[in-house]
Amino acid sequence: MFVASSMSPKKDTVPLPEDLRVFLTVIRKGGFAAAADELGLSPAYVSKRIQILETTLATRLLHRTSRRIALTEDGERVQRWAVRILEDFQQLNDELSEAHDSPSGRLHLCSSFGFGRNHVAPALSLLAERYPDLEIRLDLFDRVVDIVSEGFDLEIRVGDDIPGQHIGRRLVSNRRVLCAAPAYLERRGMPQQLSDLEQHDCLVLKERDNAFGIWNLERDGSQDSVRVRGPLSSNSGEIVLQWALDGRGILLRSLWDVKPLLEQGRLVRVLDDYTQSANVWAVYPTRLAYSGKLRVCVEFLQEHFRQLSI
Repeated sequence: MFVASSMSPKKDTVPLPEDLRVFLTVIRKGGFAAAADELGLSPAYVSKRIQILETTLATRLLHRTSRRIALTEDGERVQRWAVRILEDFQQLNDELSEAHDSPSGRLHLCSSFGFGRNHVAPALSLLAERYPDLEIRLDLFDRVVDIVSEGFDLEIRVGDDIPGQHIGRRLVSNRRVLCAAPAYLERRGMPQQLSDLEQHDCLVLKERDNAFGIWNLERDGSQDSVRVRGPLSSNSGEIVLQWALDGRGILLRSLWDVKPLLEQGRLVRVLDDYTQSANVWAVYPTRLAYSGKLRVCVEFLQEHFRQLSI
């Protein structure tokens, strides 16, 4: 039981797990409004839950100013215990769910815009149908995400740059290829070697923390790089793909996205020997590695993507 320096908690009362979750979210997001947005609640309700938690524990947990919040000494103590308590509750819930073969609870995922919208979202729709007791939230970003500090259970990412502090399971193998519309190649000619790309209009996609305008490619186990440029660039893969279909330049794109277009003849492979690894990974924090709901989700996605793999 938590004890304040000058007050004691009310007898026969214990903090509610939901209030502890709200408290930790306020700390992580750095304010009531941001926490409310994260939780889908009103700022007034979040403030009320913190007040109830402080009343229950008979201590002040946060110093509040007009610009920021800060933990009190007791607040730091409660934060440590809240993390442990909620993890224990989650472990209990996971064990019970596994015992009944029906995982339940919140599952917060993130992914990139294009892959998340086109591939992860449809898969999660099927996951929700199979396990209706799961409460699934998917957020999409075009930036690097710190899944621990930002409160995510799982990230589905494309590429092999897995942070060393996390666990990664490869869901499916995938590669990016160079391609262009026939109209562009008729107008500008087919590149014969990698350095030829420097003289072509290349459709540059800025994703996450990848170097802008540099394509790192692999051929026969060797790595090569080429600096590319062109009049059109974007941070949206869908936009860049449409530009390629319009005959505006050469594209580096996942086979998952362009295989039907290649088969239809709307795009043509360029420099077939060169590819770029674009494997799909599930990345999650170590402390959730044995979570029942997380394991069910990862295994489901792995089987789902394998069935769709090219």
